Amino acid sequence: MTDRYKNFNLALFANFALFNPKGWIASEQKELIITATMLMLMAVIPVLVITFVFAWKYRAGNNAKYAPTFDHSRLLQFTWWTALCAIIVVLSVIAWKSSYALDPRKTLKSNIKPITIQVVALEWKWLFIYPEQNIATVNFMQFPEDTPINFEITADAPMNSFWIPQLGGQMYAMSGMKTKLHLEASDPGTYRGLSSNISGEGFAGMNFTAVASSNADFDTWVRTVKQSSNILNLNEYDKLAEPSKNNPVTLYSFVEDNLLDTIIMKFMMPQEAHKEH
Repeated sequence: MTDRYKNFNLALFANFALFNPKGWIASEQKELIITATMLMLMAVIPVLVITFVFAWKYRAGNNAKYAPTFDHSRLLQFTWWTALCAIIVVLSVIAWKSSYALDPRKTLKSNIKPITIQVVALEWKWLFIYPEQNIATVNFMQFPEDTPINFEITADAPMNSFWIPQLGGQMYAMSGMKTKLHLEASDPGTYRGLSSNISGEGFAGMNFTAVASSNADFDTWVRTVKQSSNILNLNEYDKLAEPSKNNPVTLYSFVEDNLLDTIIMKFMMPQEAHKEH
């Protein structure tokens, strides 16, 4: 794809987060969407053109040649089936390669040490736990730019979907399960995060802010969070997990050990108890 074509795409879709990527994963996904759409339009556009041509040619009052016995043309059949099969083959190859290359569970190659952020979808808010820094936040996350982020995602609520459109595709958050997503921000900035799966009456307000910053700014932010008087032990977590709407940003300077595992395992306990009996 030429630079001129890329610049045209950027200008055309600059106001759409999905087409204004700020990370390697999102950039590859944008190119995939555009390429697949263009290939499919190669089949759709001729059909639409022929539809209008036929409607005009065979309109009432036009003396077009009428051939009531014509029902088959090997040349036409060969032409359109060959074209369609070629498009399908190309799409299949692209889909197969991109499915492997953009596998959300696949770690990103980088010389920089990744950062782990654990994500818990609640009603109707997002909890972010930083196990290495031993801090947590609600509806706000910050991370260094050009640093791989290993997201570990679960839910303590109805099934949801975690999504930062400018960094990559969505990933489902499900109770009793831990899914993985790997993203990286190539540019510093503030990005919108949201829930992309309807999960109840507070769904519309289930948004969060994701900030990509320099390493120095990230370290400063971590120190700021550690000065908070809030701690996230099990009692506080139980209060936080209660349904609530349009929650403000909250910072926690301490997190109960292995909180994510505790959240996941509480959905497993009935099965374990059943096995013991």
